[in-house]
Amino acid sequence: MLAEGRVPDVVFKTRVRDESLGGDNPYRWQDTTSDDIFKGKKVIVFALPGAFTPTCSSNHLPRYEALYEDFQAQGVDDIYCLSVNDAFVMFQWSKHIGAKNVKMLPDGNGEFSRKMGMLVDKTNLGFGMRSWRYSMLVNDGKIEKLFVEPDFGDVCPTDPFEVSDADTMLAYLKGTESEGVAAPSKAFVG
Repeated sequence: MLAEGRVPDVVFKTRVRDESLGGDNPYRWQDTTSDDIFKGKKVIVFALPGAFTPTCSSNHLPRYEALYEDFQAQGVDDIYCLSVNDAFVMFQWSKHIGAKNVKMLPDGNGEFSRKMGMLVDKTNLGFGMRSWRYSMLVNDGKIEKLFVEPDFGDVCPTDPFEVSDADTMLAYLKGTESEGVAAPSKAFVG
């Protein structure tokens, strides 16, 4: 597991809106590099096992979205939600959740997760290879702080959610103690 150092250098396959395409689906593929995301910026990335899943949909993503302005007040430029899902799934999940500020980062091939040392086997859940749940603060490509959920490993029978939450990250930025994971803000239906 990568505990310190720089974020991995990868190319993310993303989809961006391009009105020049017209039609019902004005989106085009765009390669987005690690430098595009992290260079010269203060960025939070929180990674989770999958879009449209219970904890990810009821708390992890919605809470980062809800506290977005608080993070901006602490000097954070961008917040990214990373999952080993494709760009289409991440886009639809973002729409479903109503995320307006958190940017979705599809790690479709799991390359970033693997290079972070966070790619785990979740075949026991029928997920295949997915990202472990974690959050990190990155300054100009350098990992300043990494919060990794306990029990890291393949075929974990649980889905810990204790330290990668938005409130823990915000407390770190403020130099205070976290009061723990906030109650879910959305009910999960699925």
